[in-house]
Amino acid sequence: MKKKKIIVPLLLLFAVAVYFVVFHKNKTLKYIPENADAVILIDIKKVTGQYLFSWVAHPSQWSGSKTKGKGSGSLKDSGIQIPDFLQIFHVGNTKFSEWYSVVELKDSQKFIHFLKAQRFADQGNNRFQKDQVFLMINGNHCIAGTSDSAFETIQKQLLQASSNTVLDADQFIHNTAGSISFISGKRIQNFSIELKDDEIEIKNNSDSEIFNSIISKLQTGNHFLELELDKENIRHFSKGFNKNIADSSQVTNIRATADLEQVNDTIISYEYDDNFNEVEKKTFQNITQPNYNIHIKSNDPLKTWEFFQAKKWLNNENQFTEIPFQPNQASQNNNGVVIQSTRKPISLSPQLKENYIFIRNNKLLYSSLKMLSASEKRIISDIDYIFYGNKSKDYWVKIKAKSGELPLILRW
Repeated sequence: MKKKKIIVPLLLLFAVAVYFVVFHKNKTLKYIPENADAVILIDIKKVTGQYLFSWVAHPSQWSGSKTKGKGSGSLKDSGIQIPDFLQIFHVGNTKFSEWYSVVELKDSQKFIHFLKAQRFADQGNNRFQKDQVFLMINGNHCIAGTSDSAFETIQKQLLQASSNTVLDADQFIHNTAGSISFISGKRIQNFSIELKDDEIEIKNNSDSEIFNSIISKLQTGNHFLELELDKENIRHFSKGFNKNIADSSQVTNIRATADLEQVNDTIISYEYDDNFNEVEKKTFQNITQPNYNIHIKSNDPLKTWEFFQAKKWLNNENQFTEIPFQPNQASQNNNGVVIQSTRKPISLSPQLKENYIFIRNNKLLYSSLKMLSASEKRIISDIDYIFYGNKSKDYWVKIKAKSGELPLILRW
């Protein structure tokens, strides 16, 4: 009887502890500036729980769990205060590639030691950099970003201001591993991020049958890239690259098909012999180049052509210079503008009359990305395809990995 009296309170205490460790979350978001136009939230506890569940379900990983990452340092022991929700944001009117986050530090000196162990370069004034990751330590906070151009503004708004806007996680995320939200004034458009065994989905609608139908049709082909976008989607994507195309150029639709090919590239250099005579030297290397066919439909083809000329996207030889892979040839017809690579022309894929971008993985892609680390190349090589689709107000992005013995959360 006495044992039962002891066991029951212990079980209650255990249940309470599990609730606070696993389920209870601080949903206060203090580190999103007022001028943020996009926010990514990662539910750390949910992702951790998903990882632990997958780890328990795959005993083959148990023996390697202790040695995995040995010597590289643990983020948990780095001096960072692990948040319940990791807040990543994009500041309005900055480059699409610039994203930032602010985290709290338990021990700033311990964190600096961790950064040095991770080979971050000390830039002085509590700033550190490694590749395209920039960090600035301010007291018990760290500002991280893919750029440091907005560090001062973020510091003033979030760390030095007497009061700043505090948001709630429920405004952005609803029981998923993560979310990405776009902010326009008081309007917030949320997209869930779901991590599954062999795919990652980003969407704002649970019904994906329409998009699965499009993917099924696309999988019958073998092109590296296929896309169709209407005027509204062109506007969205061109805005991300600071290009105003859809409204100014009369473009209403774009279709494109591309393949990758490995070609021999000749490099000509000159050196001098013992008599100071100039000697031509040829070296050869294999490079990956795309072959592509792009059809740009326009309400006014002449105006579109003149717009490209005014932007200096067309040179005197009618090559479209905004595409870095040359040579190509641009021409105008009654429907719009056609841009084709000239080395090896390819045919345009059949029209589906949908909005989509489909990128099929190709070994020539990740083998040519020499700036990536071995682990980054391994992750890219593990991807089967990437799909973006839009139907009316529904959007869906799917990153499909190749089938494997382990779920993505244990593979990546």
